[in-house]
Amino acid sequence: MVPRMSNTTSKFAPVHVIGGGLAGSEAAWQIARAGVPVILHEMRPVRGTEAHHTDQLAELVCSNSFRSDEATTNAVGLIHREMRRMDSVIMACADRNQVPAGGALAVDREGFACAVTQTLEAHPLITIQREEVAGLPPAEWDNVIVATGPLTSAALAAAIGERTGEDQLAFFDAIAPIVHFESIDMSKAWFQSRYDKMGPGGTGADYINCPLDKEQYEAFLDALIAGEKTSFKEWEGTPYFDGCLPVEVMAERGRETLRYGPMKPVGLTNPHNPTVKAYGIVQLRQDNALGTLYNMVGFQTKLKWGEQQRVFRSIPGLENAEFARLGGLHRNTYLNSPKVLDKLLRLKAEPRLRFAGQITGCEGYVESAAVGLVAGRMAAAERLGHPFEQPPSTTAIGALLNHITGGHIEVIDGGPRSFQPMNVNFGLFPPLTEAVKAEDGRKLKGPEKSVYRKKAMSERARLDLETWLTGAARVAQT
Repeated sequence: MVPRMSNTTSKFAPVHVIGGGLAGSEAAWQIARAGVPVILHEMRPVRGTEAHHTDQLAELVCSNSFRSDEATTNAVGLIHREMRRMDSVIMACADRNQVPAGGALAVDREGFACAVTQTLEAHPLITIQREEVAGLPPAEWDNVIVATGPLTSAALAAAIGERTGEDQLAFFDAIAPIVHFESIDMSKAWFQSRYDKMGPGGTGADYINCPLDKEQYEAFLDALIAGEKTSFKEWEGTPYFDGCLPVEVMAERGRETLRYGPMKPVGLTNPHNPTVKAYGIVQLRQDNALGTLYNMVGFQTKLKWGEQQRVFRSIPGLENAEFARLGGLHRNTYLNSPKVLDKLLRLKAEPRLRFAGQITGCEGYVESAAVGLVAGRMAAAERLGHPFEQPPSTTAIGALLNHITGGHIEVIDGGPRSFQPMNVNFGLFPPLTEAVKAEDGRKLKGPEKSVYRKKAMSERARLDLETWLTGAARVAQT
């Protein structure tokens, strides 16, 4: 039983957060850190979803990877760094539950979700209520964050759609299979990270690699494309998000697509046959701290379960694979945020409602949590009567927020020309004001210029974030 929060713990009325995923959990944490009580409404286990398996907060329903942790040349790693600097509960629990994953930050999914749940349950200003908020919240809730994510309940989604006057937008998000390690044939597969790259908690040999020659690759491709797939007629016409395409959809886009995507063979050498270059390679990444489960990287799929077992067991090393979880599909919904939300993530039609996480049109675990972090700080500042200055667009969090609120999208007739979910990337950042040069002053070209440019953007972001945080701290003290 989750302890109830006493009304005497704070003089402020509580902020309500709807949804206990990554964004909602982070928002609740940030609000409570500011000294404002918060009620976190999570419908599980009262009402389940197609993708969740537990009632834990911040359950990861897709990959267990938070992606790259490299902050100097990768925008995802940069947002990791910024969130850690801002006392993110999501990043703290991820760091405590990391598993080896090369240059990426991956977590034991069960340990991570338990850590987030226990941390929030223990905070005296956080109340967790297990209930579904069906429809728009009561009028007396004057400060609300809706962080229901891609699995927003039908009743609430319909109410939001009616209130915004916008047709809800949706895309498929696919889940990759998870394999029991002991069922993988390591006489054919081997451990190695691409280019032997080491990452947080890793050794440089963090992925299991299954090689295919050209004949095996072509046969696998044919089976993948021909395999019977799940279809949902009521969702027909819904676009896929390019960052999370089902593997068979990628295969249908060209015979070489997978070899330049999740099956690229570069940076890997087969110790069982080092003189022969693999034509394609399937990688599996550790999924839990025990190292007993591995997920198939980039192999999210809508193949029917029987077909998955047949097709994926044709991969060398996985002939006898036992699956702890097979792939599947769930529906993601998101708002046309640049049109319906203001710069503080509030619904223009009803400003008491603020939105956070994937429902706003960001994509990815850390991106969702980052928007929840900012939304929580916005809601707390509003309750405390403090002005809120948005993080600079030169920071990763600021650039992502700018994308969501339409800062970089051309607006025509009051709305954006196009708006699609987006991962954080350096393309969202404003360009550097000075030319990028090497340390010795020489002019840079090609890949070397790109690396230097990213490093310069990362350093600019670090400095600008510190300036912003200093200003925010000064406001909080007044």
